Amino acid sequence: MLYRKNKHSSRSVTSAIRMLACGVSVTALSLTVQAREYEVEIVQTGLSSPMGIAAQWKSSLYFTEVPTPGVPGTEGGTNAVKRLNLRNGSITSVSEGEPYPKNVALDRHGSVYWTCQTAGVILKYDRRNGKQFVLPAAGLDAAPEEFLMSPSGISVDRYGDVLFTEVPMPGEFNANLVSVTDGENITIISDFEPAPVDIVVSSGGQSYWTCNTAGVIFQRSAAGVVSLLTDGLESPMGIAVDVTGRRLFYTEVPTPGVAGDDGGTNRVMELDLRTMEKSVVADGFPYPADVTVAVDGTVYWTCKAAGVIAKGTPKKKKRSHYRWW
Repeated sequence: MLYRKNKHSSRSVTSAIRMLACGVSVTALSLTVQAREYEVEIVQTGLSSPMGIAAQWKSSLYFTEVPTPGVPGTEGGTNAVKRLNLRNGSITSVSEGEPYPKNVALDRHGSVYWTCQTAGVILKYDRRNGKQFVLPAAGLDAAPEEFLMSPSGISVDRYGDVLFTEVPMPGEFNANLVSVTDGENITIISDFEPAPVDIVVSSGGQSYWTCNTAGVIFQRSAAGVVSLLTDGLESPMGIAVDVTGRRLFYTEVPTPGVAGDDGGTNRVMELDLRTMEKSVVADGFPYPADVTVAVDGTVYWTCKAAGVIAKGTPKKKKRSHYRWW
């Protein structure tokens, strides 16, 4: 049976959020520097409410579709976890029938993990063993108290431990959780945030998560210290980190479903973790739900309302040529 234990006190984090709620800035970051520019293209169209997304090297994208949120396949739901082959454009199903497959992640061996929000479970798929329950390990036969509370974000570290968020009461303190599990035990990382919707862990062991209602991103060092990374964001949702661990990507969705031409201000952002410079990867999309980055630096994101997957490729800087005479 799984049990939870607190490993970290987040009282200082709570104080920071409460300061933000009162209009007090706790960082000095600002969106004043455009560090990089991106070429934006549509990769795939005709999808049904795509949400979570994860890149596998440069060859594949795994994503979730949730056209019938909360409805299992046995009752007519058509939600699914799918794989897009970037070489030939083919799409194959990894799993179908879950009522709400929200976010998706990959481990170093290529196994696929995803949260099922309304069922309160985390699932895993690999070619050798097929689909399995990660939490609860007993699957649907588990005791009621073993099911998770609206699991949302998910990421897998280099050791195979699964980091995940639970948001049963968005916007409320003392109800939502950020945790990590080794498959046997669950350790709570943070339990005082209003809406930790998505999480990512770098190859170096640093983890980051968005807090949607507070407009912030938190970080946790490899040693387990939690602190505020940046504030002043507008409804941050999806989050990703590149293979170097130096660039963080996230989406902001303050106007869900509203395109830029109609006044929407949603966008996909990059944060350079060395300089803390911010860059706009793309704006104008009506609902950029989640974001991922491939090993070559290409950024991909889902747009739930438009039913597409898009990508941003960093523009190459032109070299200056000097003539001396």
